[in-house]
Amino acid sequence: MASMTIRNIDDALKRRLRIRAASHGRSMEDEARDILRSALATGETPRNLVQSIRARVAPTGGVDLDIPAREPIRDMPDFEK
Repeated sequence: MASMTIRNIDDALKRRLRIRAASHGRSMEDEARDILRSALATGETPRNLVQSIRARVAPTGGVDLDIPAREPIRDMPDFEK
């Protein structure tokens, strides 16, 4: 199994972890493992930014935009005249 060290944990956060671990009758390390396991066990596949934006905007129904007709490409300017 792999090991991991977490540095610079806020004292208040560490205190809350210690209290939570004690209330569940286990060590802080075991409690941290359980928290990570629970947080990552959702089975949710990661979405990319576009999917996240679409999911957030979809309930509003979207907007239909009028797209103007394209015009023919103009002639290239002649700078030699």
